[in-house]
Amino acid sequence: MSVNGFGMRAIYKTEMARTLRTVWQSIATPVITTALYFVVFGGAIGSRIQHVGGVHYGAFIVPGLIMLTLLTQSISNASIGIYFPKFTGTIFEILSAPMSTVETVAAYVGAAATKSVGIGLIILVTATFFTDVQILHPFWMVAFLLLTSVTFSLFGFIIGIWAKSFEQLAIIPSLVVTPLTFLGGAFYSIDMLPQPWRTLSLFNPVVYLVSGFRWSFYGIGDVGVVASLGFTTAFMAACLILLAFIFRTGWRLKP
Repeated sequence: MSVNGFGMRAIYKTEMARTLRTVWQSIATPVITTALYFVVFGGAIGSRIQHVGGVHYGAFIVPGLIMLTLLTQSISNASIGIYFPKFTGTIFEILSAPMSTVETVAAYVGAAATKSVGIGLIILVTATFFTDVQILHPFWMVAFLLLTSVTFSLFGFIIGIWAKSFEQLAIIPSLVVTPLTFLGGAFYSIDMLPQPWRTLSLFNPVVYLVSGFRWSFYGIGDVGVVASLGFTTAFMAACLILLAFIFRTGWRLKP
Protein backbone atom coordinates (compact mmCIF):
# COMPACT_ATOMS: atom_id res chain seq x y z
CA MET A 1 0.00 0.00 0.00
CA SER A 2 1.40 3.38 -1.04
CA VAL A 3 1.84 6.22 1.40
CA ASN A 4 0.36 9.63 0.64
CA GLY A 5 3.55 11.54 1.36
CA PHE A 6 2.27 14.68 -0.36
CA GLY A 7 -0.75 14.91 1.93
CA MET A 8 1.31 14.24 5.04
CA ARG A 9 3.85 16.92 4.08
CA ALA A 10 1.05 19.42 3.38
CA ILE A 11 -0.45 18.97 6.85
CA TYR A 12 2.97 18.93 8.50
CA LYS A 13 4.13 22.12 6.76
CA THR A 14 0.85 23.89 7.55
CA GLU A 15 1.17 23.07 11.25
CA MET A 16 4.82 24.09 11.35
CA ALA A 17 4.04 27.37 9.57
CA ARG A 18 1.63 28.24 12.38
CA THR A 19 4.59 28.21 14.77
CA LEU A 20 6.45 30.76 12.65
CA ARG A 21 3.40 33.03 12.68
CA THR A 22 3.36 32.91 16.49
CA VAL A 23 7.11 32.83 17.07
CA TRP A 24 6.95 35.11 20.13
CA GLN A 25 4.40 32.92 21.89
CA SER A 26 5.91 29.64 20.70
CA ILE A 27 9.60 30.26 21.43
CA ALA A 28 10.22 33.45 23.37
CA THR A 29 7.60 32.78 26.05
CA PRO A 30 9.06 29.40 27.19
CA VAL A 31 12.54 30.96 27.36
CA ILE A 32 11.33 33.84 29.52
CA THR A 33 9.31 31.45 31.68
CA THR A 34 12.35 29.24 32.19
CA ALA A 35 14.42 32.22 33.29
CA LEU A 36 11.71 33.18 35.79
CA TYR A 37 11.58 29.64 37.17
CA PHE A 38 15.32 29.77 37.80
CA VAL A 39 14.98 33.14 39.51
CA VAL A 40 12.16 31.92 41.76
CA PHE A 41 13.05 28.29 42.38
CA GLY A 42 16.77 28.36 41.78
CA GLY A 43 17.26 31.56 43.73
CA ALA A 44 14.72 31.40 46.55
CA ILE A 45 14.50 27.67 47.17
CA GLY A 46 18.00 26.88 45.96
CA SER A 47 19.47 29.12 48.65
CA ARG A 48 17.89 26.81 51.25
CA ILE A 49 18.23 23.47 49.44
CA GLN A 50 21.76 23.29 48.10
CA HIS A 51 21.70 19.72 46.79
CA VAL A 52 19.15 16.98 46.10
CA GLY A 53 20.49 13.46 45.66
CA GLY A 54 23.99 14.84 45.29
CA VAL A 55 22.94 17.19 42.46
CA HIS A 56 22.95 20.97 42.78
CA TYR A 57 19.35 22.15 43.12
CA GLY A 58 19.54 24.48 40.12
CA ALA A 59 20.63 21.59 37.91
CA PHE A 60 18.19 19.21 39.60
CA ILE A 61 15.12 21.14 38.42
CA VAL A 62 16.21 21.34 34.76
CA PRO A 63 14.65 17.99 33.70
CA GLY A 64 11.45 18.93 35.52
CA LEU A 65 11.29 22.29 33.74
CA ILE A 66 11.79 20.63 30.37
CA MET A 67 9.20 17.96 31.13
CA LEU A 68 6.66 20.57 32.30
CA THR A 69 7.01 22.45 29.02
CA LEU A 70 7.13 19.28 26.95
CA LEU A 71 3.83 17.98 28.32
CA THR A 72 1.93 21.25 28.00
CA GLN A 73 3.33 22.12 24.56
CA SER A 74 2.74 18.63 23.13
CA ILE A 75 -0.87 18.61 24.28
CA SER A 76 -1.58 22.20 23.25
CA ASN A 77 0.00 21.97 19.79
CA ALA A 78 -1.73 18.71 18.86
CA SER A 79 -5.12 19.63 20.32
CA ILE A 80 -5.24 23.01 18.58
CA GLY A 81 -4.02 21.45 15.34
CA ILE A 82 -7.03 19.12 15.02
CA TYR A 83 -9.58 21.32 16.83
CA PHE A 84 -9.17 24.28 14.48
CA PRO A 85 -10.34 22.32 11.40
CA LYS A 86 -13.35 21.20 13.45
CA PHE A 87 -14.03 24.79 14.47
CA THR A 88 -13.81 26.14 10.90
CA GLY A 89 -15.64 23.19 9.35
CA THR A 90 -12.70 22.08 7.19
CA ILE A 91 -12.39 18.78 9.07
CA PHE A 92 -14.57 17.14 6.39
CA GLU A 93 -11.97 17.98 3.73
CA ILE A 94 -9.37 16.16 5.82
CA LEU A 95 -11.64 13.16 6.39
CA SER A 96 -12.51 12.91 2.69
CA ALA A 97 -8.91 13.32 1.50
CA PRO A 98 -7.16 10.23 0.10
CA MET A 99 -5.24 9.73 3.33
CA SER A 100 -5.41 6.90 5.83
CA THR A 101 -6.03 7.41 9.52
CA VAL A 102 -2.39 6.59 10.25
CA GLU A 103 -1.16 9.19 7.75
CA THR A 104 -3.44 11.92 9.12
CA VAL A 105 -2.53 11.26 12.75
CA ALA A 106 1.17 10.92 11.91
CA ALA A 107 1.20 14.31 10.18
CA TYR A 108 -0.53 16.20 12.99
CA VAL A 109 1.24 14.40 15.81
CA GLY A 110 4.58 14.62 14.03
CA ALA A 111 4.28 18.40 13.70
CA ALA A 112 3.20 18.80 17.34
CA ALA A 113 6.02 16.57 18.58
CA THR A 114 8.57 18.42 16.45
CA LYS A 115 7.55 21.75 17.93
CA SER A 116 7.54 20.50 21.51
CA VAL A 117 10.94 18.80 21.15
CA GLY A 118 12.37 21.98 19.63
CA ILE A 119 11.10 24.08 22.52
CA GLY A 120 12.38 21.50 25.00
CA LEU A 121 15.85 21.74 23.49
CA ILE A 122 15.67 25.53 23.59
CA ILE A 123 14.87 25.36 27.31
CA LEU A 124 17.78 22.97 27.82
CA VAL A 125 20.14 25.43 26.15
CA THR A 126 18.64 28.31 28.16
CA ALA A 127 19.17 26.37 31.40
CA THR A 128 22.90 26.06 30.70
CA PHE A 129 23.22 29.83 31.16
CA PHE A 130 21.95 29.48 34.74
CA THR A 131 23.49 26.23 35.96
CA ASP A 132 25.82 23.39 35.01
CA VAL A 133 23.81 20.68 33.27
CA GLN A 134 25.21 17.17 32.93
CA ILE A 135 23.72 14.47 30.70
CA LEU A 136 25.01 11.06 31.71
CA HIS A 137 22.84 9.10 29.29
CA PRO A 138 22.33 11.23 26.15
CA PHE A 139 20.74 8.39 24.17
CA TRP A 140 18.08 7.83 26.82
CA MET A 141 17.60 11.57 27.23
CA VAL A 142 16.71 11.85 23.54
CA ALA A 143 14.61 8.68 23.76
CA PHE A 144 12.56 10.01 26.68
CA LEU A 145 12.26 13.37 24.93
CA LEU A 146 10.88 11.83 21.74
CA LEU A 147 8.73 9.20 23.44
CA THR A 148 7.11 11.71 25.79
CA SER A 149 6.49 14.30 23.09
CA VAL A 150 4.90 11.78 20.70
CA THR A 151 2.82 10.16 23.46
CA PHE A 152 1.38 13.40 24.77
CA SER A 153 0.90 14.77 21.26
CA LEU A 154 -1.32 11.74 20.69
CA PHE A 155 -3.10 12.56 23.95
CA GLY A 156 -3.50 16.17 22.85
CA PHE A 157 -4.89 15.02 19.50
CA ILE A 158 -7.57 13.08 21.40
CA ILE A 159 -8.35 16.15 23.52
CA GLY A 160 -8.72 18.24 20.35
CA ILE A 161 -11.25 15.76 18.97
CA TRP A 162 -13.12 15.57 22.27
CA ALA A 163 -13.32 19.34 22.88
CA LYS A 164 -16.39 21.24 21.74
CA SER A 165 -15.08 24.69 22.69
CA PHE A 166 -11.85 26.53 23.31
CA GLU A 167 -12.64 26.40 27.03
CA GLN A 168 -12.74 22.60 26.99
CA LEU A 169 -9.53 22.63 24.98
CA ALA A 170 -7.70 24.27 27.89
CA ILE A 171 -9.27 22.33 30.77
CA ILE A 172 -7.06 19.26 30.84
CA PRO A 173 -3.69 20.99 30.20
CA SER A 174 -4.32 23.74 32.75
CA LEU A 175 -6.35 21.94 35.43
CA VAL A 176 -4.93 18.42 35.21
CA VAL A 177 -1.53 18.17 33.51
CA THR A 178 0.14 21.26 34.98
CA PRO A 179 -0.88 20.54 38.62
CA LEU A 180 0.16 16.89 38.25
CA THR A 181 3.56 18.04 36.94
CA PHE A 182 4.11 20.39 39.87
CA LEU A 183 3.11 17.58 42.24
CA GLY A 184 5.09 14.99 40.27
CA GLY A 185 8.58 15.81 41.49
CA ALA A 186 9.45 18.40 38.86
CA PHE A 187 10.99 20.69 41.49
CA TYR A 188 11.70 18.24 44.29
CA SER A 189 12.29 14.57 44.97
CA ILE A 190 9.32 12.65 46.32
CA ASP A 191 11.79 11.01 48.74
CA MET A 192 11.68 14.36 50.56
CA LEU A 193 7.98 13.89 51.32
CA PRO A 194 6.74 12.28 54.54
CA GLN A 195 4.43 9.30 54.52
CA PRO A 196 1.73 8.83 53.35
CA TRP A 197 2.34 11.57 50.75
CA ARG A 198 5.31 9.79 49.25
CA THR A 199 3.27 6.65 48.64
CA LEU A 200 0.36 8.65 47.26
CA SER A 201 2.75 10.41 44.86
CA LEU A 202 3.48 7.07 43.22
CA PHE A 203 -0.08 7.16 41.84
CA ASN A 204 0.78 10.36 39.96
CA PRO A 205 1.72 9.29 36.40
CA VAL A 206 3.92 12.37 35.88
CA VAL A 207 6.27 11.10 38.62
CA TYR A 208 7.36 8.31 36.28
CA LEU A 209 7.96 10.70 33.38
CA VAL A 210 9.99 13.20 35.37
CA SER A 211 11.93 10.49 37.20
CA GLY A 212 12.95 8.68 34.02
CA PHE A 213 13.95 11.91 32.31
CA ARG A 214 15.97 13.06 35.33
CA TRP A 215 17.72 9.68 35.44
CA SER A 216 18.96 10.25 31.89
CA PHE A 217 20.62 13.44 33.12
CA TYR A 218 22.07 12.53 36.50
CA GLY A 219 21.53 8.80 36.99
CA ILE A 220 19.06 9.36 39.84
CA GLY A 221 15.30 8.99 39.97
CA ASP A 222 12.40 8.50 42.32
CA VAL A 223 11.31 5.31 40.53
CA GLY A 224 13.09 2.81 38.31
CA VAL A 225 13.83 3.74 34.71
CA VAL A 226 12.11 0.53 33.53
CA ALA A 227 8.89 1.62 35.26
CA SER A 228 9.18 5.04 33.60
CA LEU A 229 9.60 3.54 30.13
CA GLY A 230 6.85 1.02 30.80
CA PHE A 231 4.33 3.66 31.84
CA THR A 232 5.06 5.93 28.87
CA THR A 233 4.85 3.04 26.40
CA ALA A 234 1.61 1.77 27.93
CA PHE A 235 0.05 5.25 27.80
CA MET A 236 1.07 5.60 24.14
CA ALA A 237 -0.53 2.24 23.35
CA ALA A 238 -3.74 3.32 25.10
CA CYS A 239 -3.85 6.55 23.07
CA LEU A 240 -3.35 4.64 19.80
CA ILE A 241 -6.15 2.22 20.66
CA LEU A 242 -8.50 5.08 21.52
CA LEU A 243 -7.63 6.93 18.29
CA ALA A 244 -8.31 3.80 16.27
CA PHE A 245 -11.75 3.61 17.90
CA ILE A 246 -12.44 7.31 17.25
CA PHE A 247 -11.64 7.15 13.54
CA ARG A 248 -13.47 3.86 13.10
CA THR A 249 -16.68 5.21 14.68
CA GLY A 250 -16.34 8.88 13.72
CA TRP A 251 -16.88 9.96 17.35
CA ARG A 252 -16.85 13.77 17.61
CA LEU A 253 -15.62 13.90 14.01
CA LYS A 254 -18.85 13.38 12.12
CA PRO A 255 -22.29 14.87 12.79
